[in-house]
Amino acid sequence: MSVKRIWHGWTTPENAEQYQELLHKLIFPGIEAKEIPGYHCVELFRKDLENEVEFVTIMTFDSVEDIKVFQGKDYEKSYVPAEAQAVLKRWDKTASHYEAIEKRVHRI
Repeated sequence: MSVKRIWHGWTTPENAEQYQELLHKLIFPGIEAKEIPGYHCVELFRKDLENEVEFVTIMTFDSVEDIKVFQGKDYEKSYVPAEAQAVLKRWDKTASHYEAIEKRVHRI
């Protein structure tokens, strides 16, 4: 089916909007501009916690080989541009990769 690349990053409540805007205006368009074969999409999730804001990205690729085109031989290494590092508090140093084995869609 596909491979999901999952990554987490955390920032302060004060920097959350700035980070989210950075993703929408710079980082995601930059990834799309690379025209990576087998890259389908990125999903963004946000969770406001008491003292920080957690972001999760899930990228979808056809295969691990396509992820290597994106990230290189050390494909598990996180992709965190300097602009993002400047506003994040902490982040996963590696991304997790899962083979998607089933997707069920419920239609009414």
